[in-house]
Amino acid sequence: MQVEFLNWINAAGSFVWGPPMLILLVGTGIYLTFLLRGLQFRMLKHSLYLALIKRKEDSAAGDISHFQALMTALAATVGTGNIAGVATAIASGGPGALFWMWITGLFGMATKYAEAVLAVKYRMVDENGTMSGGPMYYLSRGLKNQRLGKFLGTLFALFASVAAFGIGNMVQSNSVADAMQSSFGVPHAVTGVVLAVATALVIVGGIRSIGLASSILVPVMIVLYMAGGLIVLAINWRGIPDIILYVFKDAFTPSAALGGFVGATVAQSIRYGVARGVFSNESGLGSSPIAAAAAQTQNPVTQALVSMTQTFIDTIVVCSLTGFTIIATGVWTSGKTGAQLTVAAFSKGLPGESGGIIVAIGLILFAYSTLLGWSYYGEKSVEYLFGVKSIKPYRVIFCIFVAIGAIAHLELVWSLADLMNGLMAIPNLVGLLALSGVVALETKKHLLGEQTRR
Repeated sequence: MQVEFLNWINAAGSFVWGPPMLILLVGTGIYLTFLLRGLQFRMLKHSLYLALIKRKEDSAAGDISHFQALMTALAATVGTGNIAGVATAIASGGPGALFWMWITGLFGMATKYAEAVLAVKYRMVDENGTMSGGPMYYLSRGLKNQRLGKFLGTLFALFASVAAFGIGNMVQSNSVADAMQSSFGVPHAVTGVVLAVATALVIVGGIRSIGLASSILVPVMIVLYMAGGLIVLAINWRGIPDIILYVFKDAFTPSAALGGFVGATVAQSIRYGVARGVFSNESGLGSSPIAAAAAQTQNPVTQALVSMTQTFIDTIVVCSLTGFTIIATGVWTSGKTGAQLTVAAFSKGLPGESGGIIVAIGLILFAYSTLLGWSYYGEKSVEYLFGVKSIKPYRVIFCIFVAIGAIAHLELVWSLADLMNGLMAIPNLVGLLALSGVVALETKKHLLGEQTRR
């Protein structure tokens, strides 16, 4: 019975994440890019300034700063997808898959921008005095057909709350437990208990505590991981121009069999690059606008400009570093895949056992930060469904599942989480397309206001 249910879930997941969904996700980004006249390219420099230099707006409504909202969103997205996802894409689709990941990132920035505009515009203050926003709110409050909007908002919150216990909880704690066991010999059960306590200490304080922890943890983990990758690339610096050319060439020509690599068609390169790119940056899935809605800001566009840098940092920066490292060291032809392939790249490129240790620590920190980010997404989804009284019980249950995930066999959880993640995108994309005119209008008003002030 369980095997049949697992097969059904896998079949449903394959259908949901099939070509139509990937085309819809990337197509929405392309449509929004044209609607906003390439705003993500024109305003990228200013967006990075707002996100990393200015960081906050004084005397604005909200719970956390621009920077903390960005770090919370990055906490949830910079994770196993950056280590295992990139490696899987290259191992299955060849180096050209990295090019298609870039495509999802560049167009996904427009999607991320639109999500954040709507999240801030339609956010509400809940009974606890904190901000609540995201797809469930811009669907229920923004769509002209309120009955349809409330239905789609409820669907999104339901899918997100389930996904929070899968991809945002048990899957992450299991990844940490595996890394601790293989790298440092720590038993799974010990990791589970420690991780559950560490998670509880942060999420008990709500978004302000999560935002503060993320603003410290995320920069440290990204810099540590990137430092290791940059050293590998520095050692192989002469080959970097050839790597970039190879990625572009391989994106449009079949990858020949080489070493342990069995070869790949252009279609496979596109499929794995797009799928893993979307999995990594989550543009269009509707999760990160929940964090964006908590930002202290007077204008939806300001936070949206900050939010779109999340996709740039996640996919264009971190994923590229992983991909270049794998290609530069030549291990992509070894026949390995997933996190093992990234470990092999860092181990070959760095002296001694330092490479494997950096990847292991990176995986642990990435997975733990994902727990924090997704705990908030799940909390707001449960609050939307059941009210503020559900928040404290949810936090307790979430931490219990962190411990369970460290020792459980998660084949079914993986499959169910993958399905729920895909289902989240459907109502969210309906909202983005239906309210794209609102996004364009808010953007025009803001940019005209900026020009007037200048």
